[in-house]
Amino acid sequence: MTARRRAMALDRYPPAHAIGTASRRAARQATATQRDRFHPLPGRKSPQHGARIRLQSSTSSRFGHRHTMQTPSPSQTFPLDRSDAVCIIGAGPGGLSAARALKAQGLDYDQFERHGDLGGIWDVSNPGSPIYDSTHFISSRDLSAFIGHPMPRQYPDYPSHRQILAYLRSFAETFGLREKIQFDTAVLRIDKQADGRWQVTLADGSQRLYAAVICASGVNWDPSMPQLPGHFDGEIRHSVSFRHGDEFRGKRVLVLGAGNSGADIACEAAMHAQRAFLSVRRGYHFIPKHLMGIPVDQIAETGPHLPLWLARPIFSALLRLVNGDLARLGLPKPDHRLFESHPLLNAQLLHHLQHGNIAVKPDIDRLDGRHVVFKDGSREQIDLLLCATGYRWSCPYASDYFLWNGGRPQMYLSMFNRTHRNLFGIGYLETNSSAYKLFDTQAQMIASYLTAQRRDPASARRFDALIENDTPDLSGGIRFVASQRHAVYIEAHAFKRYLHQLRRRLGWGELGEHMYDALKLDAGGDPRMGTTATARLADSEVAHG
Repeated sequence: MTARRRAMALDRYPPAHAIGTASRRAARQATATQRDRFHPLPGRKSPQHGARIRLQSSTSSRFGHRHTMQTPSPSQTFPLDRSDAVCIIGAGPGGLSAARALKAQGLDYDQFERHGDLGGIWDVSNPGSPIYDSTHFISSRDLSAFIGHPMPRQYPDYPSHRQILAYLRSFAETFGLREKIQFDTAVLRIDKQADGRWQVTLADGSQRLYAAVICASGVNWDPSMPQLPGHFDGEIRHSVSFRHGDEFRGKRVLVLGAGNSGADIACEAAMHAQRAFLSVRRGYHFIPKHLMGIPVDQIAETGPHLPLWLARPIFSALLRLVNGDLARLGLPKPDHRLFESHPLLNAQLLHHLQHGNIAVKPDIDRLDGRHVVFKDGSREQIDLLLCATGYRWSCPYASDYFLWNGGRPQMYLSMFNRTHRNLFGIGYLETNSSAYKLFDTQAQMIASYLTAQRRDPASARRFDALIENDTPDLSGGIRFVASQRHAVYIEAHAFKRYLHQLRRRLGWGELGEHMYDALKLDAGGDPRMGTTATARLADSEVAHG
């Protein structure tokens, strides 16, 4: 092998001693005292996001760029060698799913979380969290759980953010994941080494070497602010800083953006503001959360799986019957067919529109002092312009190692880096279903691949060829609208079906509800409750839902 080819191979593949194999490197002789220096930093309170907080440079605050860099101890003359382990960045839902999958495969890992507790954005004290007081899941309880860990049956059909946070913490407790998380430990950057390993630099200046890195730091924390022409003398901020409708009292409020968060916040404005407006750029299909008293996603999941050519006209007719003509409420007609874009699941917005509590306005043309001028020439005096305009998908500690297109990282199956075979992502996808089981399928696929590299090189090589060349159609036959959001949109059934086929072909085993039972630390309690850990947290949170 030429030197050039050897360098290319090292850049793509992890070193031969990767993951689970005892390293013989001299760096592994580090003393216990030296290892202690990598324990979590002492707990410190996170800054609270009050209602009036302005948009911050969220990339720096999210990953610790504002932390004071500490000079490494003189005793640390080289990075701590953890090249038999995987680095997981983030302890939100995706990171927890990754930790469980690696643990089940017997793979060693370290997990870093820059906040003082787990839960990701679902912990409202986590700087950068977009969660507001009225936030609830838009997928239903029984379809939103992780594999093998159902949500408590005391939870409502659509759990609150407090209940989701309690559920995530019970998940970590049940599977013994918390003790491996190093809290208050931000990752500043990762750097690919000549031998294929990753050097991970932490906020305190210390460094470690890993065989692989899993990026699971989430996508809903770096606000995307629109560039609006003109000048505005009122208050303008992103919805990431919104917490409660009391912030709107006595104000004329305009919510810009009609995604699911924008629709929720517009309802808060309808109940608390002096006057509420919602600027809508394009039409949406509105889907109720319940049909016949049953969560609508359960009807779609448990009912007959109709072909798209039949399902679309049936559900379109049903929505017309339930919602009527939404143009009567001032909403624009959708420019796409049902299923071709993410729908709105918000019956409350229609209620407030029907009662005149919200006025729909078109897209903004320009700002003019205390007024906002719209595309139709109308203008309104506005005190607070709240931009519910989404989030940039940021991964600042590793962005140079991903191929980006339209603000989205391009990965095989939304998780495998096609250039760096030991760099992965979990949660970098958009889908038409609940997310947590998809995180599980991603995490288990990554863990199986890492295990195959060590125990079944032949199947790992077959999968390497797929990473390099395979471009499956995961749209389920749906022609999604051409937008940034839909650049990596997958149809959940098509995604899970394809991964199931891959696992069978590669001999990587099947996924099942009981596949993680051996990891449970507390197997007591009602199976529908998951474990008694879940039950305890459910009892403490259900009253606050």
